[in-house]
Amino acid sequence: QVRLVESGGGLVQAGGSLRLSCQASGIIGSSPTMGWYRQAPGKQRELVAAITGGSSTNYVDSVKGRFTISRDNPKNTVFLQMNSLQPEVTAVYYCYVKPGAYEYWGQGTRVTVSS
Repeated sequence: QVRLVESGGGLVQAGGSLRLSCQASGIIGSSPTMGWYRQAPGKQRELVAAITGGSSTNYVDSVKGRFTISRDNPKNTVFLQMNSLQPEVTAVYYCYVKPGAYEYWGQGTRVTVSS
């Protein structure tokens, strides 16, 4: 059974920063692709950032230059450093891991940016 434990969300003022963390456990193999989705109120879930086992990354255009995804492979942990936050990034952020064809999701951590 795969388990994902997220942390780091919260309330921050515009211009501030947050760092999300997510640790995966269970049968996930060696260094699977991990990443973050988000879902804002009234919107569809979208992929924010992903990182492969070899640390190749990709980002949605709207966060490039402000968000950085990284990982600690021995700890099966993925991070999302979010800087220069603006209210439009307010959403629930979901960590995921993809050890094969299937994706596993965390419960989500809420990020709220006040203006």
